[in-house]
Amino acid sequence: MSESCGNPTVESEALMPKKIRFDRSTTCVKCKEQRGCLVIRHAVYCKDCFSALLPTRFRKALEPHINHAPDGPRRRALRPAGNLLLGVSGGLGSAVLLDVVHRTYTTRAVACDGVKGGREHPRGQKVWSTIRAAYVEVAGAFPGMKDRTEEVGEAVKRYEGIEFVPLRLEAAFDPAWWARVGQTSTADVSVDLNAEGTSLLADSPSASTPLDSLRNYLGRLPTPTAVQVAIAKLIRVLLLYTAHATSSSHVLLGTSLTSLSISLISSISQGGGFNVPQTMYEEWFPPGAERATESWRGEVRVIRPLRDVGTKECAAWAWWHALVVVGKERRPAAAQTIDGLTRDFIVGLEKDFPSTVSAISKTVGKLAPKGGTCGRCILCELPVQTDAHEWRARISIRTRSTQSDVPATLASSVALAPLFCYACHTTLTSRSSRSVAPTKASAPPPPPIVQLPVWAAAALSRLYSDTATEAEEIRTGGDRNVGEEVWKTRKLGEDEMRAAVGEFLFDT
Repeated sequence: MSESCGNPTVESEALMPKKIRFDRSTTCVKCKEQRGCLVIRHAVYCKDCFSALLPTRFRKALEPHINHAPDGPRRRALRPAGNLLLGVSGGLGSAVLLDVVHRTYTTRAVACDGVKGGREHPRGQKVWSTIRAAYVEVAGAFPGMKDRTEEVGEAVKRYEGIEFVPLRLEAAFDPAWWARVGQTSTADVSVDLNAEGTSLLADSPSASTPLDSLRNYLGRLPTPTAVQVAIAKLIRVLLLYTAHATSSSHVLLGTSLTSLSISLISSISQGGGFNVPQTMYEEWFPPGAERATESWRGEVRVIRPLRDVGTKECAAWAWWHALVVVGKERRPAAAQTIDGLTRDFIVGLEKDFPSTVSAISKTVGKLAPKGGTCGRCILCELPVQTDAHEWRARISIRTRSTQSDVPATLASSVALAPLFCYACHTTLTSRSSRSVAPTKASAPPPPPIVQLPVWAAAALSRLYSDTATEAEEIRTGGDRNVGEEVWKTRKLGEDEMRAAVGEFLFDT
């Protein structure tokens, strides 16, 4: 065989072999008998072994958190303090969550009735006396979006023993819903997003209906990313108060491993790194409740039992068990948000490097926040990091409105920045280059005055109702002590600014 300098002879053994479909063999790694049907992170499983694997991972993630007090050296029977609430969205993870919960804690409990083993045997008792599935419809936020409440309700009714609880996103601004969940109604509270520190307005007009308040709230947010983040936070708090009103001690979400990795990366990129532990596991206390080790005080544990199950495994479970997946409506401009871009990156990464997505979740789950907490955010009700806003004030560049641009209602206002967590304050006030770009000559845009959700108004009412003096202070525009600090800002004149930096200026 002739040789050429440009095309040397290449032996057939030196060619790169074609990538095989399975890493090791086509036999199931569990039973070692049947041919595999699904590859999960380089491991092959048959249908029967996979059907037993997913519920095992589900129970391993959930059951250590069911009992109010942690188990000792010997595992005790599962006895939760309250009922169970499932947060469903109509997506793939929600469909799998409904099916696995029904198979594990409803069907199995019925099948075990009459089985011998003693009166106190765990399999002779139901874990939860009442199971509910709550769905929050967001169609009202976007005109023209399809309402899927009936479709999700029909999907839930397929599972006997699970009650359907429909909710709407505008309930976050509805005093009637706030009263139905057992909370005290308060007056509407509005804020100005352009003001330094996000100012509370003492006298501001409120929208006519909760739906108008919701659309005004989302429409005044600075970026499309802020809109999607705000919707997710409203849904979360609606589920928490619904769980508290239904005496539920646990809220389960159908967040898969893929969705959890997307949520973690997206949250950290938007300033939510301090609350990463709450993304993995959260224990929420209603207003006025205190932590208790022995007795249940109404606290709610938010758990994601599918956090070790990827989207591929969820899809296989749904296909093999013929589950009804209603689906989600596509939200406007969702693909251009940070969450949408992160989703595209993670999903593409999972196709070629499936183990990397699991590594993201495990690595981020080991992170521990630095610094202490100084209360709870009035908007998302997550912990607020100490001195976070002082750090933000030192590194941020802000523009000030002229005196003529300031609405008259700002004459009596209170800065709310210390009462928001860093992520919520960023959501409300952070602007992209597009959001602050100059527009064509036209009528000036309306001032970004929005009404806060009902739970934020209630938190402010509790904060400012200690004495009549503080209430009068809000109405008259006096300074407000927050955390033993006085927050007051004003625009300096040119002479005052020159005097402040005069020693650093060069003589010309």
